[in-house]
Amino acid sequence: MAEGRRPLWLLGHGLAALGVVAARLGTASGPLLLGWAALVALTAILLASARARRPRRMPELGRDGGTLGGLMLGLLWAYGLALFAGRDAAAAPVLMLAGAVMAGTALVAAANPLAGLAFLLLAGAGGMAAALLDGGLLLAAAQLLFTFACAATLMATARTLVRRLLAEQTLDEKDQTISLLLREFEESGSDWLWRTDEARRLIAVGPRLAARFGRAPELLEGQSLVELLAGEGWAEGRVAPAVREFADRLLHREAFRDLILPVTIAGEKRWWSLSAAPRRDSRGTLIGFWGVGSDVTERHRSAERMDRMARFDALTSLANRAHVIEALGEALRVGHQNGRRSTLMLIDLDRFKQINDTLGHPIGDRLLIEVAERLRRLASDEDVCGRLGGDEFAVVVPDASDRDRVEALAETIVTTLSAPYDIDGHRLHIGASVGSATAPRDGRTVETLLRNADLALYRAKDDGRGVHRRYEPQLHAAAENRRRIEAGLREAIERGELRLAYQPIVEADSGELAGFEALLRWSHPELGPISPDVFIPIAEEARLIGRIGDWVMHSAAREAASWPAPIRISVNMAAAQLKDPQLTATIIAALSHSGLAPDRLELEVAEDVVMRGGAAMAAVIDRIRSLGVRLVLADFGTGQQSSILRKGRFSSLKIDRSFVRGVSIGSPESVAMVRAIVTLAKSLGMATVAEGAETRADYDRMQDLGCRRIQGWQVGQPLSAESARRMAQISGSAQAVA
Repeated sequence: MAEGRRPLWLLGHGLAALGVVAARLGTASGPLLLGWAALVALTAILLASARARRPRRMPELGRDGGTLGGLMLGLLWAYGLALFAGRDAAAAPVLMLAGAVMAGTALVAAANPLAGLAFLLLAGAGGMAAALLDGGLLLAAAQLLFTFACAATLMATARTLVRRLLAEQTLDEKDQTISLLLREFEESGSDWLWRTDEARRLIAVGPRLAARFGRAPELLEGQSLVELLAGEGWAEGRVAPAVREFADRLLHREAFRDLILPVTIAGEKRWWSLSAAPRRDSRGTLIGFWGVGSDVTERHRSAERMDRMARFDALTSLANRAHVIEALGEALRVGHQNGRRSTLMLIDLDRFKQINDTLGHPIGDRLLIEVAERLRRLASDEDVCGRLGGDEFAVVVPDASDRDRVEALAETIVTTLSAPYDIDGHRLHIGASVGSATAPRDGRTVETLLRNADLALYRAKDDGRGVHRRYEPQLHAAAENRRRIEAGLREAIERGELRLAYQPIVEADSGELAGFEALLRWSHPELGPISPDVFIPIAEEARLIGRIGDWVMHSAAREAASWPAPIRISVNMAAAQLKDPQLTATIIAALSHSGLAPDRLELEVAEDVVMRGGAAMAAVIDRIRSLGVRLVLADFGTGQQSSILRKGRFSSLKIDRSFVRGVSIGSPESVAMVRAIVTLAKSLGMATVAEGAETRADYDRMQDLGCRRIQGWQVGQPLSAESARRMAQISGSAQAVA
């Protein structure tokens, strides 16, 4: 029985009982009526009091005195209605009063439906008896229908009450379960709970949240959570974007999940993950936020490490290729919006491979780290320095509006990276070449700018290295021409379009033929004859020089085998060929297939190739000498020769043509250099070959300086194989006659 309805129910019983007494007072004994009314009132009071003492619970099913009280009250009303019936025409008012009591009971007795039904059925039976005794058959039928209606109303009300109480009980159980879980979460979990009021101030601060802030819970109560998370930057307006987003979510009363925020606790930067939802009262008014937080610092740092590994070079800590491309794309995007220029610089280290091969990868890695450090110091905070791979670096200059600054930076990079390096007791010298392209003039896309900067870098290398070159439109035409030459060269190898020419080398004193130098020649189907100085470097870059070198070796040996002894054939060796592990096998195969004696084959190796190769190159030369093949040190005098002439590795020194030209014009330095080379060669038991004697005067001067052999147009121009064969046979016959 509801607390608010109990007084009305008691008042209704009392008034109805008094009404019955008043209606029947003239037809029944007054004391009997008053005694009956008193019993009704007393029973109703006792029944209501018993319900008031019991706690609120589910509807009873006769397990206490409630049902008995309903029976007693129903019997009293049935007795009263039946006892006082048939005396006069006052039955109708009495039944109306009893009906009112029954209707009220049907509405308020849902907490004990059995007691209510007992009362309704007994009271209804009494009412029907009273109506029949008064001769009202129709009134009795109406009383019966009314009784059933009240009973149905009571049962419906009881079912509604049961459903409501079950729902409340379920909610209570859920609240208890949630409370237990939250208590367990606070006691054993690693995360923490937090609450704010409608003004976003902390309330009900738990010990775990307080420990995260390093303060006592009472000191955090009432503090603005946003200000606590923002830290010292709040007053100055320096708030992390994630903290600003957090404040916006609270301001707009939006739920959020796994929002990552940077926080500074006791001077240490950490990362928190916060989730929360707004809480409202029964009227829908916001009362605050409830949320959960966790410290994800280690997870965030791990993710940062993974991101750094994906975006930065592990050795130098510079941006890697992917990051450089990303930075370049961002610079182009911003430049397109605000109209500013951006520059990409590609940097290639000169002579790095030589150091890496001779001193080992650990020294090479240390050198790359030092290069990266120098490069980092030169760039501004806005510039992005990266290592694209190997010994190739890049610099992205997002704001290249100041062209002089970009030009100065490129020149400074060349100068700084070319300065000596002291690493593990080694003083190392390398160089740097730089190629640059500027957007939007030289391209508007990442791909175009990369390609054009690469073309500019090629130009810097072709121009002698150690310089900076900007992209120019004609470089694209040169690159296209290079591509056509490479494609044509591949087809020339397959079609057998390459040929050899043979330039005579004679003894200076007698003029007798000593041998020939094999010179490679090629005529492009569309471009015509192409100089070896042009297509040989392209062949080396395209990794075709190995196949070409094998063909030259076999062809020259086969041709020389048809010449009379002791006329020799001299073959130039490219640096890539000397690094081929199958080189000795190729030489053996060429000699075996041709039948040429090993001492009639001379292999020319340029001095700079030997110098760059170091100990590894010396080992290759020793293996070649072990085959009985002669070695000629070509372009001698252009490098810093020291140990390369030891152990008799070379049979001849070929004096570079630049000294021959210097002697021809009377240069004292060139004359002194040639004399020194000749003297050195004689002391080591080596012959000297003067290359590039174009006139008779050149021939005579080099002969006077002591050169044993001379080569050049004065001696003879390059000949076809047939012409060289005839010349060799004639020379051989003359020597035989002599």
